[in-house]
Amino acid sequence: MTEAELITHYPKLFHMAEADTWPKIKRHGLLSTSALLDLFEVCGDARAAIESQHRPESVTIRHKRHGEAVIRDQKPMSDNALRKCLVGLTLRQWYETLNRRVFFWLGEPRLVRLLNARAYRGKRHCVITVETAELVRRYTANVSLSPINSGCTLFNAPERGTGTFLPISRYPFHEWRTSRRGENAVAELTVDHSVRDIREFAVRVCHMQGARIVEQLL
Repeated sequence: MTEAELITHYPKLFHMAEADTWPKIKRHGLLSTSALLDLFEVCGDARAAIESQHRPESVTIRHKRHGEAVIRDQKPMSDNALRKCLVGLTLRQWYETLNRRVFFWLGEPRLVRLLNARAYRGKRHCVITVETAELVRRYTANVSLSPINSGCTLFNAPERGTGTFLPISRYPFHEWRTSRRGENAVAELTVDHSVRDIREFAVRVCHMQGARIVEQLL
């Protein structure tokens, strides 16, 4: 896949965060779980419990200077299901692979499905929209693409492992387009570690509940 194809087919990207987190995101950037744990100086067993194994519920971490932050749950994933579909990695390695990435959806339908999922539909969420072209321009070397929802193992979970996340230039876009509609040929775009300057190129930030915008923040 070329960068031009990515931008043409998926001109906007969407990130779902906890409600009321936009002020901290503007200050610190959009951080992966691992980057947030670095910022909050979480280490040892407390870090491993968050970063290296399944999180069935959201976790609140605290720091004397940075206050509180919520690390989102991994409800759509389970160890038992992962053991059946994970190739070439241990469970710990897979969780750490996910936790060091910032995730974006490449289409609003996927975002809305997540917002309407049973575990999330009753809450407000902060949704950040960015222009794909600008994110790719700034972060090309750190961008990877996935053909699956890597954090979900419900409903006959597809195989995943060392080859799930690929750089743009190695992603087999045209192969996936032969078996899926174009909008589903790429499921996720990830950025390693963090997007520190997202406040500079976010084009819309709002609170949503389900598919409904309840508050416009930007």
